Amino acid sequence: MKKLLLILIVGFFLQSCVRENTSTEDLMEMAPENSKLIYSGDFMMGPYGNNIGGKAEIYEKDGVYTLAFDKDFSVSNGPDLYLYLSTEQQPNNFISLGRLKSINGGQVYTFATKPDLDNYKYAVVHCQQYNHMFSYALLQKK
Repeated sequence: MKKLLLILIVGFFLQSCVRENTSTEDLMEMAPENSKLIYSGDFMMGPYGNNIGGKAEIYEKDGVYTLAFDKDFSVSNGPDLYLYLSTEQQPNNFISLGRLKSINGGQVYTFATKPDLDNYKYAVVHCQQYNHMFSYALLQKK
């Protein structure tokens, strides 16, 4: 009986350690048509990322702000990847834009409210589960 219980407990923990990776599909999303580019930056490699490429760009149209990745965006895959707009490279003070949709290609994230772009200058791809920064882009005014 103890062996059966031990096997069930070990099986539960092994199952809970299964990590889902982020999608690799290129969603081919683009910034809204006729929107104005206001900030842009190239993605750079963080301590836990590789295969980094592409740009992060913030657009405004009719008071709605979006962060878009260009078609060349890429980052290494990992579990629990999130996108943050942060005051610094390491996201200690940030706005979460949710889970990263894909590790490849164009994608768009809409802000719930107007972000303070004078303070939040970094787009950061971050593994929330392990607190690992994969990539960041310093956003500069256009």
